[in-house]
Amino acid sequence: MATPSEKLADALDALYGLQANGSVAIRSADLSRTHRERLVQNGFLEEVIKGWYVPARPDETRGESTAWYASFWQFCAAYLNYLKGDDWCLSPEQSIALHTENMVVPKQLLVRATKARNNVTGLPHGTSLLDIRAALPEPAQVTTKNGLRMYSLPAALIACSKQSFTQKPTDMRAALSMVSDASEVLEQLLEGGHSSIAGRLAGAFRNIGRNQIADDIMGTMRAAGYDLRETDPFEQQSSLSFSRREQSPSVNRIRLMWQDMRETVIAHFPASPSLTVDKTAYMKHIEDVYVTDAYHSLSIEGYRVTPELINRVRTGDWNPEQNTDDKERLNALAARGYWQAYQAVRKSIEQILDGHNAGEVVDNDHRVWYREMFAPGVAAGIHKPADLAGYRNAPVFIRRSMHTPPSKEAVRDAMPAFFELLKAEENAAVRVVLGHFIFVYIHPYMDGNGRTGRFLMNAMLASGGYPWTIVPLEKRNDYMAALEEASTNQNIEPFTKFLGLLVQAALEGKAEPSIPSV
Repeated sequence: MATPSEKLADALDALYGLQANGSVAIRSADLSRTHRERLVQNGFLEEVIKGWYVPARPDETRGESTAWYASFWQFCAAYLNYLKGDDWCLSPEQSIALHTENMVVPKQLLVRATKARNNVTGLPHGTSLLDIRAALPEPAQVTTKNGLRMYSLPAALIACSKQSFTQKPTDMRAALSMVSDASEVLEQLLEGGHSSIAGRLAGAFRNIGRNQIADDIMGTMRAAGYDLRETDPFEQQSSLSFSRREQSPSVNRIRLMWQDMRETVIAHFPASPSLTVDKTAYMKHIEDVYVTDAYHSLSIEGYRVTPELINRVRTGDWNPEQNTDDKERLNALAARGYWQAYQAVRKSIEQILDGHNAGEVVDNDHRVWYREMFAPGVAAGIHKPADLAGYRNAPVFIRRSMHTPPSKEAVRDAMPAFFELLKAEENAAVRVVLGHFIFVYIHPYMDGNGRTGRFLMNAMLASGGYPWTIVPLEKRNDYMAALEEASTNQNIEPFTKFLGLLVQAALEGKAEPSIPSV
């Protein structure tokens, strides 16, 4: 008779077969009842709605949102394709978000279908799907991306509401920047007789500096006999002008966010200290706070470390070859990697204090920080040597976050653009806040993004004469909530104020966050 472990292994084998075929949305009929119930009971499968499931991780707390947010888009694609075939399409506004690589999980996904019943389908963690009875775009105006049927970019720009330009200006400007020639939208504008929409799009293109496209739209529509008036649908003039050279939408999104957010940062972050930094004293302080910084930074990421372990690593009293407990513990390897990365960051800060451009230093050195952080895990056989190669080659998801970082392909475009902004930024406060935020927004690595983001933040603090600042474990929820608000709602103010209070306390010489006694 098979043991419980063997029965679970059989169920996992069945689940693996489905996943190997690309299935994320799993129907009851895809698995036997016995396998399905065993997988749910052991935390490997999670029910979404009656008869539909997604894979989950048994090490996650029951009811946690990570598995759902990571599966949301693939689940919706499979579910809608199964139920509706080709008779559905995402809304124009949601189509634009996806075209511009804004993969934030919406609270409610709006779907158009000719046979819809105007129903709301409740989904996990406060999300839902609303299908409305509405006409679909012409087949030539529909495109499919990762199983999601949506408006083509030109069709979405024409069909979206006027309010989209004021409610989602970053999405709209990023979408407009992807259009390289007026002909991409003119055919549909002319065929549909959309004179008022043409005037709105012409004004929108002119807002982002695409005057040639705006002129071509206006001139062609008038030549076809239409009487139209150009109107700018945005509330404000774009602070950026976009060249005709087509760029990754992720690059333009990051540039737009940086420009839109920087004034808020300047308004709510402490001014840079005016005193000249004593390099020796500054570096001594960084050395002195190592144990406290390591404890809080590693604990925020979920590692269970103690001051005793951190000190053992610091003094060299740590040998994974002789201490099998340490070798088997990711916590110890993380502590060792943090120590090595910390030393590399100190060297970077020395260059910054010597007057080198902070953005250039971090651009050159952040790969070293990353390699040092994970080298102990490679040496111990926990990580593969290929893990040190650099930026990720797979999707990554942030625990409990509705924000989905850019695709692996977009990372290669986004990171150089990010460092260009960092190098060119004259305000230290902006380098601190947006340097940290944009780095973790991109999430360029499979692991270590939070730790690296806080290292980057402190390197930028040094560039402005601010002291090294620790994000305390007890404020983790506030920290993550502020990052989530910035990522999903483009609201940087809470994150700016959160970091600003910590930096202000450090400027005033207040005590560092406490740690358990050794």
